[in-house]
Amino acid sequence: MKLPRRQFLHLAASVAALPAVSRAAWSQAYPSRPVRLMVPLAPGGATDIIARLIGQWLSEHLGQQFVIENRPGSGTNIGTEAVVRASPDGYTLLIVSSPNAINATLYDKLNFNFIRDIAPVAGIISHPLVMVMNPSVPAKTVPEFVAYAKANPRKLNIASPGNGTLNHVSGERFKMMAGVDMVHVPYRSGGPALTDLIAGQVQVMFPATVSSIEYIRAGRLRALAVTTATRSELLPDIPTVGQFVPGYEASGWFGLGAPKATPAEIVEKLNKEINACLADAKMKARLADLGGDVLALSPSDFGRLIADETEKWGKVVRAANLKPE
Repeated sequence: MKLPRRQFLHLAASVAALPAVSRAAWSQAYPSRPVRLMVPLAPGGATDIIARLIGQWLSEHLGQQFVIENRPGSGTNIGTEAVVRASPDGYTLLIVSSPNAINATLYDKLNFNFIRDIAPVAGIISHPLVMVMNPSVPAKTVPEFVAYAKANPRKLNIASPGNGTLNHVSGERFKMMAGVDMVHVPYRSGGPALTDLIAGQVQVMFPATVSSIEYIRAGRLRALAVTTATRSELLPDIPTVGQFVPGYEASGWFGLGAPKATPAEIVEKLNKEINACLADAKMKARLADLGGDVLALSPSDFGRLIADETEKWGKVVRAANLKPE
């Protein structure tokens, strides 16, 4: 039987619309079962805390449990790869952060390409680091410190929680842009590094503001500058590094990612809910306690941030010939 042309076109249009209708229905029903929220680092750190805050909000507002799964190892690469290999259905998500951008260049052989294989969902917060030193160093401003370091090449030790960490590459970027030569001393974590900094075993460090602020307030460490483009609300009297080293900027950031082929409708639904979370006054206050500034980005804007950070830290890693531990 031959269908009239008008009836045939109407039927063809209906068939073509079926995938879009089913996708929309799928996203409206999402989530219909618990969601894994992968944290590629050990419990207890800032990444884990942020994951649990966001996970609790999503659980309460989307009607399904967002279950935190910690899978540390290889500088976030093990947990990240687990999400890359997961089904792109919105039921396995990743807390992404600065190490993902650094690792793209730091590691020669990864089984994934972060920018290609992880879809950006939402930016959560960014946070400054702070350039601190043992008070025995005779410098009270960044220009004074640069002059002292240039007069004493390789006599100052700069600590970090490990090779290739954000703290490390931020220090390396400072060394490159300020033209100073210091000896890098890697530790296994930030706590022991701060302990030795306070004791004078090392002289300089770029820790997160939230982990060092009490030592700064107590006078046990001297803060010279914050690393972000603008001053920190936690340390409003401390200038930025960029005021003295033009173009310098470094910050940590956290967000949410998903396997690359995750449906756009699910990505948009998660983005909308996370941005609503970030607009909540209580949540904003809680994140501010962690030293964070709300990002609340669209998926595309968050993707641009990741690409820009990957390029920036890639230049530092290559120039300083950095290698993972």
